[in-house]
Amino acid sequence: MIRPLALLTLALATPAGAFDFAQPIACTLGTDCHVQNYFDRDPGAGTADVGCGNLTYNGHDGTDFALPSLAAMQAGVDVLAAAPGTVRGIRDGMPDIAISDPAAPPLDGRDCGNGVAIDHGDGWETQYCHMKQGSIRVRTGDRVETGQPLGLVGLSGNTEFPHLHLTIRKDGTELDPFAPEPATACGTVPPDTLWSAPLAYDPFGFTGAGFFTAVPEWDAIKAGLDSPATLPTDAPALVLWASYFGPRQGDELTLAITGPQGEVIRQTIPIDRTQAIAFRAVGKRTPQGGWPAGSYSGEIALTRNGVELGRQGVMLTVE
Repeated sequence: MIRPLALLTLALATPAGAFDFAQPIACTLGTDCHVQNYFDRDPGAGTADVGCGNLTYNGHDGTDFALPSLAAMQAGVDVLAAAPGTVRGIRDGMPDIAISDPAAPPLDGRDCGNGVAIDHGDGWETQYCHMKQGSIRVRTGDRVETGQPLGLVGLSGNTEFPHLHLTIRKDGTELDPFAPEPATACGTVPPDTLWSAPLAYDPFGFTGAGFFTAVPEWDAIKAGLDSPATLPTDAPALVLWASYFGPRQGDELTLAITGPQGEVIRQTIPIDRTQAIAFRAVGKRTPQGGWPAGSYSGEIALTRNGVELGRQGVMLTVE
């Protein structure tokens, strides 16, 4: 579960004559989904998201609503029409596979993957990308209403993680829905947004955490690794892991395990490089005689410039 603690609300009013756009994915930001990449507001070779952070990349023209794991994608999360309009076009049939997988087919210009484009009139358009193969429920020419399911979040096209990429255009120009006026400086609360209800800018969040008997593989975490409710007293090791988005060089990540006899391990790890997503783990091998039976808690926290941005807790019973 994601539990962001530092959120900046960025929705105040909507520009005159503009559409109100609703959240285009059926999840709760900060709980079971998050924004992985925002609109790149830097017009040059650099990058800057709406909060002057690193959650974007050069030329990114939309908003990426990400799921925490492949398991969440496989369970099915609806993509929703962000405003009423007419379906201008669709694409389906592309496989759900990471672009880095050697088995991924050539894109041939189909970077969006499976998707839907909606014409809202008066020059407004939305495009929904990377949808799940075979999930699209609308056809070209269909009239849709706000919140109507269009299909499911997937892993098609040019992507490495399950997410919905939403692009909003006015007269062919891509706009940042968090701050549609290009002159708005990053890091400032914009005078208007395109969201019909406030969406929070979150520079960091946890996407998962748990106990394990060894340092888990990154692929297992991305797939949706579950934390066990119980472990035996002779488990080979007790490891606490956490995955997260938005870490920056200079951050500090603290992981601690406490058991029935007190603290088992506590480690503060300096983050040595800025990344989009990452994971870390700490643990100890089984002591002589095994782990004491009882309740164990894991606590993970990240601080930036002395300010705590997120905290996550997990529980375990040893018996």
